[in-house]
Amino acid sequence: MNSSIRNANFKKIAVAQFSPVFLNKDKTVAKACKAILEAGGKGAELIVFPEAYIPGYPDWVWLVPNSKSSDLDKLYKILVENSVSINDSSTTKLCRAARSAKINVVMGMHEINSETSNASLYNSILFIDNSGEILGKHRKLIPTGGERLIWAQGDGSTLKTYDTTVGKLGGLICWENYMLLARNAIYEKGTQILATPTWDKSPNWIISMQHIAREGGLFVMSACMAIKKEDIPDEFEFKQLYPADREWINTGKVHTEKYWPVH
Repeated sequence: MNSSIRNANFKKIAVAQFSPVFLNKDKTVAKACKAILEAGGKGAELIVFPEAYIPGYPDWVWLVPNSKSSDLDKLYKILVENSVSINDSSTTKLCRAARSAKINVVMGMHEINSETSNASLYNSILFIDNSGEILGKHRKLIPTGGERLIWAQGDGSTLKTYDTTVGKLGGLICWENYMLLARNAIYEKGTQILATPTWDKSPNWIISMQHIAREGGLFVMSACMAIKKEDIPDEFEFKQLYPADREWINTGKVHTEKYWPVH
């Protein structure tokens, strides 16, 4: 789904709202590259993907009890095997697609800490410019609740803003947008567009995005993953823990919010 915002210099932006190929890195990257090329072909200069898009949000942390450590370990192993390291073949493909489409990309992903153990994961967003160069990454500062079974904590070193062809671009992931000092760090860097990949689709989330746009005097792009129960392969037993009649795991919510300063 594409959304546009207008200012004195018209820019078209895109918010990607669709499911990954669950816990399959290669197929999810291929799907993302196709979306990047499509958005660029339609004139968009920026595309933002949902939180943990590659290879999918680990919703099982809210379903599988901690006592089922064997089940959790199996899922974690598969997740690590399908997560991304910066400058691996997956990011190379994403960069190639961004360069071909001449579009800036913000990608939500599970990132392996390749600088140390290659076993810990971070909830990260990757920033790629329209020439296909990696600008940087941001690691979620504090995972929420059950997410701490999956992701390590980030730190303030990744609270950065990047100059792009659409303006100064920054990002905060899901509920870390509720952290006042994290937001202030982004504001002080002169951010003009804030990407907020998320798993939250609630009305309260939209209210928060509206507040942040006004508080920071910037544009907010919120991308939430849309995924159905049928998108999770039957081989993953936690799928049976959802109600039998449940169709959507997350209905997603694309939202862009803009603040117009009064002069």
